[in-house]
Amino acid sequence: MSAVPLITQIQRFSVNDGPGFRTNVFVKGCNMRCIWCHNPETIRPQRELFWRSSLCEQCGRCLEACARDAINPPINPELARADDSSYHKIIRARCDMCMKCVDSCVYGALEVIGSELAISDILDEVEQDRPFYENSGGGMNLSGGEPTVFPEFTLQLLEEARARGINSCLDTNGHCNPKTLQPILKNIDVVLYDLKHLDCEEHRKVTGVGNRLVLDNLRGLMEMEKEVWLRIIVIPGLSDSLEYHERMVAFIQTLPTTPQRIDLLPFHNWCEAKYKQLGIADWAFADFQALEPTTVNPALKIYQRAELKATIGGPGFEDAP
Repeated sequence: MSAVPLITQIQRFSVNDGPGFRTNVFVKGCNMRCIWCHNPETIRPQRELFWRSSLCEQCGRCLEACARDAINPPINPELARADDSSYHKIIRARCDMCMKCVDSCVYGALEVIGSELAISDILDEVEQDRPFYENSGGGMNLSGGEPTVFPEFTLQLLEEARARGINSCLDTNGHCNPKTLQPILKNIDVVLYDLKHLDCEEHRKVTGVGNRLVLDNLRGLMEMEKEVWLRIIVIPGLSDSLEYHERMVAFIQTLPTTPQRIDLLPFHNWCEAKYKQLGIADWAFADFQALEPTTVNPALKIYQRAELKATIGGPGFEDAP
């Protein structure tokens, strides 16, 4: 991967990803392939195209602009927008990302995902919300994708954020060399640590990699007494059983210190449209319904009985019963 990542989005006014109001900076490129990934546009490090059928009027301009025969001919717009439609505008195997189709689209149905941004430009945008940070204890959250895949960029961005007095969180899956993580940690205030699965082989099945580094790095963070918010996604049929959460609590109790908080994140399918926009028709969780937060209450009580500070959904859901 390039030493400098593309940025997919700078999302302002987030309240679920760290303390206070935060601005999320999403890097493009990840070292895991989580089968439920809620941000599929951040997995590959290269630029990609979203095609939004809801905006497409099937005018044919993109077909005329494409020199590689990578555009499907227009059909009735309503047929293309139907929930059961298999039509997709872009023939991805032929596309060379020249972006002529994007330039030709007058309806905004085609969008480039991934932009080259200078660190100063990123931080200038982040700083626009400084009054909200100062009033709420917020700041910047560096997420992805996986920021540790781009260690030089991540370190420089966080160093410059610290120099500007910006509180910074790192959202990481923990799958990296500890030597990569150490200098980064000196420049962050909170680690949002995404533990995908407790069992190594299950972790490998659902992410493509084992979890030895993930667990070792988590233990190392706790030995350093860094402020860690452990985030545990609750996936139907994978990590939603009470027995699983009992084992998770037992594991947490073996750590040198206790995470400052544990956020149980119920699976949702709000990202399904992104898979369709990327031309991915076989998302493994397309037929799964989002979990109602109340269904996670029994698991939450397991953590609370162990006197661990736990929530459902994170900071924006502090009052969950």
